[in-house]
Amino acid sequence: MKKAVMYGAGNIGRGFIGKLFSETGYEVVFIDINPVILERLNSDRRYPVRIMADGEYKEEIVDNVRAVSAADVDQVAAEIASADIMATAVGVNVLPKIAKPIASGLHKRWEGGNFSPLNIIICENMLDANHYLSKLIKQELSEKDREYFEEKVGLVEASIGRMVPIMTPKMQEGNPLRVWVEPYCELPVDKDGFKGEIPEIKNMVPFTPFDFYIQRKLFMHNMGHVTVAYLGFLKGYSYIWEAVKNPVIKLIALRALQESSTAMSQEHNVTLKSLLEHADDLVYRFGNKLLGDTVERVGKDPVRKLSENDRLIGAAKLCLKQGISPVFISLGIAAGFMFAPKNDESAARVQAVMAEKGIETALRDFCNLDASSPISKYAMEFHQMLKNQNSLEEILERAEKIKHG
Repeated sequence: MKKAVMYGAGNIGRGFIGKLFSETGYEVVFIDINPVILERLNSDRRYPVRIMADGEYKEEIVDNVRAVSAADVDQVAAEIASADIMATAVGVNVLPKIAKPIASGLHKRWEGGNFSPLNIIICENMLDANHYLSKLIKQELSEKDREYFEEKVGLVEASIGRMVPIMTPKMQEGNPLRVWVEPYCELPVDKDGFKGEIPEIKNMVPFTPFDFYIQRKLFMHNMGHVTVAYLGFLKGYSYIWEAVKNPVIKLIALRALQESSTAMSQEHNVTLKSLLEHADDLVYRFGNKLLGDTVERVGKDPVRKLSENDRLIGAAKLCLKQGISPVFISLGIAAGFMFAPKNDESAARVQAVMAEKGIETALRDFCNLDASSPISKYAMEFHQMLKNQNSLEEILERAEKIKHG
């Protein structure tokens, strides 16, 4: 039986990619650091995935799985050396930590005479994740192994559209392996990233050029989601479904998605109709109550989510490039600078700069935006209105006036 190595046994690893590998017929070996997850995977060799939709759910069992501790570097290398395919879903900040174990596995693979191509599907929210991971891995390889790497290793970007919330003990119902997911289950991947024959994996859609899918995920799905989260935080909502149920927040999110859709359509020569339909579907999916996704989870780490090429600023800059005023996206940015939940160190860092130096400096420091940028001008005006405790209705009215100028 063929083997898939899944680096990361979190919610995306188990609830999406690992499940697709298993259903395609692979033995799935998860690599993770969580001892509870590792022990249960190895004792049960299966886990439940609950698919939530329309107030109902169905539960499916994923089998033929096992796990290896990320701390056991030799075993990790051995699994990679004999893998037929691999994927990562560890989070952007963890990628530097897994580069050396991957390099060790590749060296062991070639040292043992296995020169069959190994494709690594990269399931991380990051533009150019393939180039980033390539650089990290090559730093750990010898000159000879770098030659093999270029010939034999495919780094394949993926667009992860399936929403999977953080699981609570109540949701797990006594089984720490249980994952709740939405029905959406398409896996677009970069067709040009593969080396050798492209494997057939359930629901995987190879596509080229892939920049469109990466930007659609980041500048539409992620941007819309975090806009709902930041506005929802200001209104005191705990869950994303509560926030998007608010008609003003819903309209602001749709307007922001409309801006991004128009820019994406012009940038990639894709029909506006298809992108607007995708935007409408996204907002509908955000309202999936059974997912139980929280405002704090979706908004978490504003330092990264407000950075210059990420979901909000990146989408706004794409709009400017295409001659579109990113008014409603900038409203989401302004709300992001008000996001201050407890126990979010990243948010605390943003708030510290805001308190000491103000919004203009924060926009420069975190977003690399000059005060003369239209994005900064919109965001500063909306931030002042939020600070003055203007209602969202008043801010929406002001945004509409700016938009229609």
